Amino acid sequence: MDLDERKLKILQAIIRNYLETGEPVGSRTISKYTDLNLSSATIRNEMADLEELGYIVQPHTSAGRIPSDKGYRLYVDQMLAEKEEKLDHATQEVKEMHQMLLEKEDKMESILKQMAKMLAVNTNYATLVTAPQVKGNKIKFLQLSRVDVGQLLATIVVEGNVIKNNMIHVEESLDDETLLKLNILLNTNLNGLPIEDINLAMITKLKQQAGIYDGIIAEVMDAVAAVIRENDDIEIYTSGANNIFKYPELSDKQSAQEIISAFEEKQQLADLVTETLASEENNGIQVYIGDETPVQSMKDCSIVTANYALGDGMRGTIGIVGPKRMDYEKVVSTLRSLVAQLNETFKNER
Repeated sequence: MDLDERKLKILQAIIRNYLETGEPVGSRTISKYTDLNLSSATIRNEMADLEELGYIVQPHTSAGRIPSDKGYRLYVDQMLAEKEEKLDHATQEVKEMHQMLLEKEDKMESILKQMAKMLAVNTNYATLVTAPQVKGNKIKFLQLSRVDVGQLLATIVVEGNVIKNNMIHVEESLDDETLLKLNILLNTNLNGLPIEDINLAMITKLKQQAGIYDGIIAEVMDAVAAVIRENDDIEIYTSGANNIFKYPELSDKQSAQEIISAFEEKQQLADLVTETLASEENNGIQVYIGDETPVQSMKDCSIVTANYALGDGMRGTIGIVGPKRMDYEKVVSTLRSLVAQLNETFKNER
C-alpha cells in the first residue's frame, strides 16, 4: 500500500535521525524532530503501522525503531530523487572546478614567483611571497564515486575550493544504494564542519554507523586528514637574498651567512609567516625593526610584511627584508599596491 503523507514524513524523520545518530529512534524524538505537531501517542500508532508494513524494525527490546531495507528503499526511491540530482550535479561541478583550479594554481604559482623576483629587483632587498593558505576552513562536499570494480574515488572539497582526490580499494564492488547511503552518512555529519573540529570520537562514530564499510570511512577520513596536513605546509617563494651583500652593516660573513641560510632553509620564514597570518588585520602592513623581528638571524634587519586575502579563508603573505635604514615609504607603498593587484587578479576569477 502507498503511505500517506504523515507516514512518509515520520518515516523520513526516523531515517534521517538514525543516519545522524546511529541510535534507535523513539516517538518522543520524532515529536520534537518533525513539524507535524503530533502527540507521542499518535506518532507511536503511526510507527506501529510502519513496523507492520515492514518499513521499520525493532532491533531489540528498546522502544526505538530503525529503518528496514524496505524503508531505506522507499527513502532512496521517493524521498532522495532531489538529493541524487544534487549529488550528480555536484560531482560534475567538482570535475569542472578541479580542472579550473589546476589551471589557476599553475597561474598563481607563476605569478607569485615573478612577484618575488620583481620585488627584489625594484627594491634591492630580499623578498618572500607565500602561496595562499586556507585557515579555519569547512568541508563543503564529500563524494564517493565508483571508478572500477574494487575501486572508489573519494573527493573532498573544502572552503577555498581545495580539492583532495583519494583512490580507495574495496574487496567487492558496492551497489548504487550502498554508495548513496555512505555519501549521505558522510555529508550529513561533515558538511559545513570546520576540519579542525574533526576528532577521534567523531571518526569512531562514523565508522560504527558505516558497519561493515567502516574501512571505507577510515580511508575517507585519512584523506581529510591529508588535506589538513597539506594546508599546514607553507609554500614560500623567495628572491634577492644576495641583495643583503649590498649593505655594509649586513654583509659581514656571519650575519650574511645566517640571513642567506634563513632564506634557503625557509623554516624561520615559515615561523614569521605564521605569526603574520595570525594578525587580525587581513591586509594590514606590519613592520618589524631590529629586535622586534621574530626571526633570530634577522635582528639586524627590518622586515615589512603585508597579508593578502582571496576570499573563502585564503590568505598569504608578502615580505621584504632589508637593513634598518630601508626606504620604508617606498616599501609600504609597494606592498599595498601588490596586495591590491593580487586581489584584482584572482578574486575576479573565483
